[in-house]
Formats: sequence, C-alpha cells, structure tokens
Amino acid sequence: MAGSGFGTIFRVTTFGESHGAALGAIVEGCPAGLPLSEADITPFMARRRPGQNALSTPRKEADEAQILSGVFEGKTTGTPICLLIRNTNARSADYEHLRDVYRPGHADFGFSEKYGIRDHRGGGRSSGRETAARVAAGAVAQILLRKLGIRCEAWLSAIGDLPIARGAEISAGSPSACPSAAPAMADVSDSINRLLQRLRETGDSVGSTVTLSVTGLPAGLGEPVFDKLDANLAKAMFSIGAVKGLDIGDGHRAALSYGSENNDAFRMEDGRVVKASNHSGGILGGLSDGGELRLTVYFKPTPSISRPQMTVTKDGAETELSIHGRHDPVIGPRAAVVVEAMAALVLADALLVGMSSRLSDVESFYRARLTP
Repeated sequence: MAGSGFGTIFRVTTFGESHGAALGAIVEGCPAGLPLSEADITPFMARRRPGQNALSTPRKEADEAQILSGVFEGKTTGTPICLLIRNTNARSADYEHLRDVYRPGHADFGFSEKYGIRDHRGGGRSSGRETAARVAAGAVAQILLRKLGIRCEAWLSAIGDLPIARGAEISAGSPSACPSAAPAMADVSDSINRLLQRLRETGDSVGSTVTLSVTGLPAGLGEPVFDKLDANLAKAMFSIGAVKGLDIGDGHRAALSYGSENNDAFRMEDGRVVKASNHSGGILGGLSDGGELRLTVYFKPTPSISRPQMTVTKDGAETELSIHGRHDPVIGPRAAVVVEAMAALVLADALLVGMSSRLSDVESFYRARLTP
C-alpha cells in the first residue's frame, strides 16, 4: 500500500489496522537530544482515547503509546522512533454481518475495487482508529515545536449548527469534551445533551467543526510553489478521514470580499513587522507571514448509523442495512487533537526544511563545528 508516509525531513509512516494486534508510527528525522518519554505522549493520547464520554464510542482502549526505539536515557538519538499502540478491546465479531456489504458513507466499495480485498472489521486501514498513530507521532512534533516557543491548539468549535466558544483549556474529561472554561457552558452542555438524545432516538449522527490556532511561528516557513505551507496543511487535514472542508483564515469567505477588505495591512510594533488584521490566516504566498496560523476544519457526520440505509452487497444485490456497534455520534471532539497532530507534523517538517534556505544559516551552523 502506497501513501502511508508523510513529510520530507521530519517524516512519519503509520501502520496497523483497527482490529489488528496494534497500530503504530515510525518517526524519522527528529533531531537528537529532544527530551522524550512515554509520559510526555500520554496527555495527547488521552484527548483522543475512546470511551470517555457520551460523544465518543464506548470502545475502551488504553491507547498507551510505547516507545520501542529512538530514545536513550530520556532523549531522542536521531534514529527512527518507533511508537506502538496495542489494540486491547477489539470485538471483531460485531462486524461479521458487514463482511459482504458496502457501508454507505464508508470507503468499503472503493477499497474493495482498488485492492480486491478489504478488512470488514471496522474498516482496517480506513478506520478512524488509524489516527491514534498520528496523534502519537504528532506528540513528538508538538514537543519539538514547544522547545521553539510554538504552540498548537485545536478545539471543537461547533457540533452541527451549535457553536461552541473557545475556552482557556481543553478538557477531554468533560461530558462533551468541549472547552472547559467556555462561557455559558451549562447552556451549551444542555443543548448538546438534547442533541445527543435526538440522535439516539433517530439512530443518526451529526457533523462537527474543529478550529486550530498556532502561535509563535516565524515568517517564511513553507515554499512558494508546490510545497506551499497552506498546500501541505491542506493535504494533512484532508488525509484525516471524514474531513470534507477547510478554511485558512477567511477561507471561502475571501471569495465574497473585496481586495481592500481582504488585504492585511502591515505596521510596526516594538521594532517588528506585524499585521493589523489576519484575513490570511497566517499564510501569504505559501509562506507563513508571522501572524497567528488559523484553520477551520469541517468533519462530516459519522457514517456508521443505526438508521436503515439502502446499499448493495459485493455480489450486486440491493439490501437494507442498519449498523449497530460502538461508534462516535459526532467526530469532532476526539478529532481536535488529530488536527493538532497533523499541523504539528507539517510545521516541524517545514522548520527543518527551512534551515537550508539561506547560505548564511548553513555557514553559521557549520562554522561553529569546524572552527578549532
């Protein structure tokens, strides 16, 4: 299978299936000397872990990332880092009735047509569970970014048409996995609970929106042609299953505006070039512009629903299907940390690639090592 790797210097390859023995990731290109332990990765994995609240699948997985290589005495060695996440609560028998049926909204049909075989147990590589490996790898990238004063934070900003305000912290243990300090949280929780009750009664699911903010980025990350920073971020986001739309800055709203409205004026502040607004979302001409990087990511509803749907079998017979099992009624709450992870992977890679952009940077790096 092609396409399981991502990145140029800071490169990640994921492996494993939803109902296999384990999932995992190989992280290459991480600089030596970065403090890293399994405990450092745990908080990121906890935010994605299933079975924590009413907005996630009841499947219980510890989602503990084990470091098998690339770390010695608490620091990275510069060699490939292998991260392993064992599956401990797969119930493959729950999917036996789906062996010969294509699930509406899933990749079943396309996967079968491409490979001539598919893993019906939760979708195999196409399962949302594959993102556990991305979160583990993204945690390494996040830790690297934080050493440089760069912060990535993503949060659930809407469930369906219900907006959710950004809070001071993201609390994965709250009933809705929403920002814990959001204003009028009780009212939002009541609205979410009513929506969940309606979904249970109708056997349906609902879409969601995740917003990402990155601060502390220097200007000039990315490339001006094919490897534009926004192009690589878009590829990263659309590689997440269920993502159907993306806005960077004003996004699609820019098509409805005038240049005089959309342009961000430059000004000086404390001896630095800054922008008076941020319609660009932190990217101009494929390069970071020194402002806040702002993305809005749109997730479709979970396709596994118990409401009857029409489909066909692999033999071409039309049939009606109701999917029962352990599924998230809404994807966004657990997907926020996946958005963070993918953004961190792109940015860590861009930082390392960007180190060779100027001869003066290369000279200063090697002169320090060549001077007696």
